[in-house]
Amino acid sequence: MDNAGMKKGIVLKDDWPGYSLDLFTYPEHYHEDIESVYIPHGIIMNRVERLAHYIMDDFADNNNIMVLCVLKGGYKFCADLVEFIKVLGRNSNKYLETRVEFIRLKSYLNDQSTEQLQIIGSGDLSFLRGKSVLIVEAIVDTGKTMKALLKHVETFEPKMVKVAGLLVKRVPNMAESLTDYVGFEIPNHFVVGYALDYNEYFRDLNVVSLSGQSVWLQKETEYPAL
Repeated sequence: MDNAGMKKGIVLKDDWPGYSLDLFTYPEHYHEDIESVYIPHGIIMNRVERLAHYIMDDFADNNNIMVLCVLKGGYKFCADLVEFIKVLGRNSNKYLETRVEFIRLKSYLNDQSTEQLQIIGSGDLSFLRGKSVLIVEAIVDTGKTMKALLKHVETFEPKMVKVAGLLVKRVPNMAESLTDYVGFEIPNHFVVGYALDYNEYFRDLNVVSLSGQSVWLQKETEYPAL
């Protein structure tokens, strides 16, 4: 497989059930709400470190990089990725200075997706002009929101823009081509953990877990929206 192919992620097959919960430690109060450990923490970290290597190579001609972290789900992935970039830089002769900005995206009105993208936080991205930009997102599926964000970012005339996604879902019209660095390509399953949530719960899991979503839908009183 060529380097470009390896950047596109580890592919988890449709029938991959994950690992038994009995093999790992996790908060006991979640034991009825997750089905399995889909991606263990150690595997996540190792893959994120590899993505940092790819990024260091691709941004080698730059002295600095502007990281746009898409909140809330992307904060753990972004923090670990930036830390690996810093560690690699300290142990080589090509240190890449990183500056991180945090944004939140909204592309829904009530429960309906819209073409209009609302950026909460750094709405004025003029500081991107002439900069090398890395957008960091936890999960990408059809890429509708990411396309809108990329279009918006390009209006500020950055030097270059690349996208890192921890997870890319295998869905119709999947957004694989939008994501330059992929941790894992996964089936169209609902997953939580490693900052991915359900009604703001489960962000504290340090693994990616396969959810018991059908169970949760019957437990809205236990996990109300915050």
